[in-house]
Amino acid sequence: MLAEIETDKATMEVEAVEEGKLGKILVQAGAEGVKVNTPIALILEEGESASALEGANGKGVAAPAPPPAAAAPAAAPAPGPVSAPTPAPAAAAAPAAHGDDRIFVSPLARRMAVQAGLDLAAVKGSGPNGRIVKADVDAALARGPVVKPSAPTPTPAAPAGPAPAAPVQAPAAPASAVAGAIPHHVVPHSTMRKVIARRLTESKQQVPHFYLTIDCEIDSLLKLRADLNAKAPEKGDTFKLSVNDFVIRAAALALRKVPAANASWSDDGMVMYDAVDISVAVAIPGGLITPIIKSADHKGLAQVSNEMKTLAAKARDNKLKPEEFQGGTFSISNLGMFGIKDFAAVINPPQGCILAVGAGEQRPVVKNGALAIATVMSCTLSVDHRAVDGAVGAEYLAAFRALVEAPLSMML
Repeated sequence: MLAEIETDKATMEVEAVEEGKLGKILVQAGAEGVKVNTPIALILEEGESASALEGANGKGVAAPAPPPAAAAPAAAPAPGPVSAPTPAPAAAAAPAAHGDDRIFVSPLARRMAVQAGLDLAAVKGSGPNGRIVKADVDAALARGPVVKPSAPTPTPAAPAGPAPAAPVQAPAAPASAVAGAIPHHVVPHSTMRKVIARRLTESKQQVPHFYLTIDCEIDSLLKLRADLNAKAPEKGDTFKLSVNDFVIRAAALALRKVPAANASWSDDGMVMYDAVDISVAVAIPGGLITPIIKSADHKGLAQVSNEMKTLAAKARDNKLKPEEFQGGTFSISNLGMFGIKDFAAVINPPQGCILAVGAGEQRPVVKNGALAIATVMSCTLSVDHRAVDGAVGAEYLAAFRALVEAPLSMML
């Protein structure tokens, strides 16, 4: 493995595709905003000398003039090309430039340590070969960060002018202002958390939400689920259906019955989706991701169940491929397993709807003029009013409830 690349939704390992020896690092660990197809390192083939890489910049040509640090040993990659757009490359590279005594640390953990001013030499790694990973940095910060004495100081900027000196230190204010004098530590935001915050803020600010809630009786669904699970084969291609599998199937079939709800807004026109691809929110460390059950209306319960288990496991291991979580036409967020009775979810743009599913619980209901007990599940549909009107949303929820309360109709 050469590097870990953190995107807005996943962290992917990049392995070497050629044999050889890593000869020169062009993009330092912890770099942010590296453009696609930017060379990150150069590999020496067998028998090739490191001197062949002097002045190389990864673009197939030699650098116009060697830097003053060219007299340093060729193995020191820190003063290499300026293709790494990180704002703090020197601090990030310091722990890795000690030859045999260098500190093995993942790029994410290194960036977190740099942003928090944590001395990696005082952190014990729990990863392979003692590698420091994100969990080690979190644990070290929880114990109280060990700050490097060589952290950047504002003293050079002080003589430049007394007036602008104070605003330079403004970025440090928000964390202390929030926590005040309470003992605390700051955990740097991951790329995923930043993207989640930005997208959800934009959604609530720019998408006119409205909400529709409906109660579904699920006693028949629970009985059918128990019967099917009892008849599942013990070996081979087995399945164990969950309530969420029925919800996904019902949501997909309801979209086929009410296609006007399978839509999203665009400035050029209304986007009416021909496919029914259901995005399902899955909680993972540091955020959430929405793997997609594609063409869910054409898949049976067993296939939906098996695909969902596979996608959820890949999501928690950061192994999802982009096509497995990018896109989707309709989202589901289910917090019923946590005992949440009902809630309203935030729309995932550019989609037009998201269904929030609560826990099934026994409640008093009136049937034929008499009081009875039924297992009821509350579901709330968050709707983009630009794309889906109230009547369409209500029609969709009625179709969804009819499927949930008569689950045998999903088998047809």
